[in-house]
Amino acid sequence: MLQSPKDAISGLIRARQQGYSLPAGLYTRTEVYEADLEVIFHRHWIAVAVEADVPEEGDVYGVDIGRSSIVILRSDDGVVRAFHNVCSHRGAKLVEAGRSTVGKLVCPYHQWIYELDGELLEAPHMGKDFRHELHHLRPVNLRSIGGIIYVCLADEAPADIDALAEVMEPRLQPYDLRNTRIAYESELVEDGNWKLTMENNRECYHCASNHPELCVSFIDLDFGFDPDQLSDEDREEAARHGAMYEERTRGWEQDGFPSRAVEHVVGKATNFRTQRLIIAGAGESQTPDARAASKKLLGSMTRKDTGDIHLWGNNSWNHVMSDHAVIFTIFPLSADKTLVRTKWLVHKDAVEGVDYDLDHLTSIWIATNAQDAHLVGLAHAGAHSAGYRPGPYSRFTEGALDDFATWYCERMTAHGY
Repeated sequence: MLQSPKDAISGLIRARQQGYSLPAGLYTRTEVYEADLEVIFHRHWIAVAVEADVPEEGDVYGVDIGRSSIVILRSDDGVVRAFHNVCSHRGAKLVEAGRSTVGKLVCPYHQWIYELDGELLEAPHMGKDFRHELHHLRPVNLRSIGGIIYVCLADEAPADIDALAEVMEPRLQPYDLRNTRIAYESELVEDGNWKLTMENNRECYHCASNHPELCVSFIDLDFGFDPDQLSDEDREEAARHGAMYEERTRGWEQDGFPSRAVEHVVGKATNFRTQRLIIAGAGESQTPDARAASKKLLGSMTRKDTGDIHLWGNNSWNHVMSDHAVIFTIFPLSADKTLVRTKWLVHKDAVEGVDYDLDHLTSIWIATNAQDAHLVGLAHAGAHSAGYRPGPYSRFTEGALDDFATWYCERMTAHGY
């Protein structure tokens, strides 16, 4: 008897061993990609945008999520809303992916017209008895947390998004990301499964040998180390580093900057981890010289020594510093293709060439993204090989990967796989 695709996926998930990477099929098989879209990207909260994508009333931002599409907009009352990007008539896509500015949403097919709050205004040739109120745009659950926009396509969204808001709103408040602008945006398609992209971001085991630019401002010790492999001198340095972290974290928190690590991972629907990280070198920002890229600091910030608010999510990672923020979101395109979208945010009044140099602002993560894309491609190619078998995670440097793989299997199982 042939095994159904759902049973095959369930078998792969049950075969996953704690402390080890996923079975190859969970990275490579098309039916797993389809299931991931259904469960993770349609039934969970995912990061899709920032408020700077729709800064003014009438601004519209189309976002494709697998074969689904949503439209994020700022309506005439200044509220940011999201709707399924589907006309209520015969399902035509209302807007293309990307940004535009409109007075109303007009379906290009039959010219049905919608207000920016989703209300159907005009439906030509539908007769005098046609009930407009039954055919408004279908809303999408949306939460803006500190200016980062999360959506859930399911009718019933996981309630634990409140935990993310409770932790992150006060952490992000001094940076006022709602009043930033996008200085630069990049889109990079990695030749690998989205889970490999997320795993790669959750460890710095690979940083010293692959990210020379990032390591000017990044401290790989922050992501763990094997004490038995350190020399006595290095062990003493690690102890000093730990003591410095405790002292710096205590000082930041006394000054009103929440900083300690918060983990909301295994056993949760909305997966996130955050911590204020120390920036190496000059200690100001993730730039080639570790100094602030923008003279105009974000929000109410007056200090450049407040480190990096690091935030991981279900499909995202973020770095928020005194002078700029870098926001990353990922979207699966197929089992072996993943879109990595990166946005560099600066104060809304910062002027390129006056307040910041674009290359100084962006070069670190442009280089790092390209390096990570190469590594993800290598990992995905290996997962296709007959010689692949799940490998052990380092308990010192890859615990977050084990948590992510565990979370993923839990969520798939919770939804019938």
